[in-house]
Amino acid sequence: MTPFTFARAADAPEAIRLGAAPGARYLGGGTNLVDLMRETVERPAALVDVTGLATAIEERADGSLLIGAAMKNTALAEHPAVRSRFPLLSRAIVAGASAQIRNMATVGGNLLQRTRCTYFYDDDGARCNKRTPGQGCDAIDGFNRNHAVLGASDACVATHPSDMCVALAALGAIVHLDGPQGARSLALTDLHRLPEDHPELDTVLAPGELVTAIELPALPFAAHSAYRKVRDRSSYAFALVSVAAAIDVDGGVVRDVRLALGGVAHKPWRAWTAENALKGQPASTASFHAAAAAELAAARPLRDNAFKIALAQRTLVAVLESLTGSHP
Repeated sequence: MTPFTFARAADAPEAIRLGAAPGARYLGGGTNLVDLMRETVERPAALVDVTGLATAIEERADGSLLIGAAMKNTALAEHPAVRSRFPLLSRAIVAGASAQIRNMATVGGNLLQRTRCTYFYDDDGARCNKRTPGQGCDAIDGFNRNHAVLGASDACVATHPSDMCVALAALGAIVHLDGPQGARSLALTDLHRLPEDHPELDTVLAPGELVTAIELPALPFAAHSAYRKVRDRSSYAFALVSVAAAIDVDGGVVRDVRLALGGVAHKPWRAWTAENALKGQPASTASFHAAAAAELAAARPLRDNAFKIALAQRTLVAVLESLTGSHP
C-alpha cells in the first residue's frame, strides 16, 4: 500500500491551501488519477477533493458561458445552452467515454487527464520519459500505431486523450486558474505543452494551481459545428483521429472557421494553418483538401502510424463538406 491523506475542500481558497502541500494532488471524479494510482504511476502524498466547488454554468449576456471546473461531463454535454450554441462540445463529450465515466468525470479533470500510452502505464517493463525523465521512450521503436504525428519529439510521441479538449481548443476556450501566486487566465491552447525535452510536464500549471472555470467566448457561428471521431470501435475507444470544426460561410466564401484535431499530438491540436488557408477561399472540396494538406505537411510519422496523416486529412475534408453541403 502507498499511504496518502485525504481532505475535502469546502471552497477554492481551502483547496489551494491544501493543494500547496508537497505531493498533493487535486481529485475530481478520479476517473484517471485513481487508475494511475492503482498502477503506481502516480503516488500522491495527499488528495484534495474539489468536487464540491463550482459545478454550474453561468450564461452571460454576450452569449459566452462560464463553466465551473467541478461540473460533471454529462451535465455539461446535456446543458441546453451548450447543445444549442456549441453542439460540437456536446458531441465531443458524448464521444469521449462511457456514460458511467461521464457521470463521474469533471470538466477540470478532463483537461488534466494524462496520456493513455501503454508504455506510460507499464511501470514494470517499459521505458518512458513522461513517467521517469531521462529513461527513454520505448514507443518510438515499439508499437506506435496510436501515437503522435504532429508536435512530437525524440523524448516522447504520446498523444493527448481528451475529446472534450479538442472541441474546447477549436472554440477558443479560456481556462481560469487560481493558486498560491494568485488568479490568472490563459487560452486552452496554451495550457498543454508539447513534449520537447520535458514530456513529464503535461501543462504549464504551477505547483498547487487549481482549474476553477472554463470560459467559452461568444461565437455565433459555433451553432453550426461538428465533432467527428475515428476510432477502432464505436464504443469506449480513444481517437485515432478526431476533428472539431465550426465554419462561417458567406456567399460561398469562408468568412471564418475554427478547426482542431485530436489523436495526432501531445496536446489538442488547433489547426491554425488550415484555418488561415481557408479564410477568404471558396467553401469547396478543393479548398478543404488544400487546407488539410497544409496542416498535415509538418507531420512526422512513425513506423506504424503513417496512416494517420491521410486519415486526418480525409476526416477534416469530410467534416467541412458535411457542414457546408459541399460535394467531391
